[in-house]
Amino acid sequence: MEVIHKKTGKKIASEVRYAGTFLSRLRGLMFTPKLNGFDGLIIEPCNSIHNCFVYFSLDVVFMDQNNTAVKIIRNFKPWRFSWIYPKAKKVLELPSGKLPQEVIEGDELEVIGV
Repeated sequence: MEVIHKKTGKKIASEVRYAGTFLSRLRGLMFTPKLNGFDGLIIEPCNSIHNCFVYFSLDVVFMDQNNTAVKIIRNFKPWRFSWIYPKAKKVLELPSGKLPQEVIEGDELEVIGV
């Protein structure tokens, strides 16, 4: 899957994995030393996350059903827990520093290949 920032047309990630089953959502990026062969992960449904047993910091975009960013957390460090964001239906997790600074809350992302 690819993720594109609709406002700028900039590709954020070109090889995104999808976690839509109970087990894939449960595992997420836990025990993954680094992202090999993919840029990030979309977890759906999801409105809160933790970073336990994830060995690197993340840039996180919580999105609603229309892929509008409702909350962005940059440099989400290991062993942290996010708040619950009731409007969020899914989350995009990228390695820290990968999310362009021009992506802000309220922006729409396009997810291609779901």
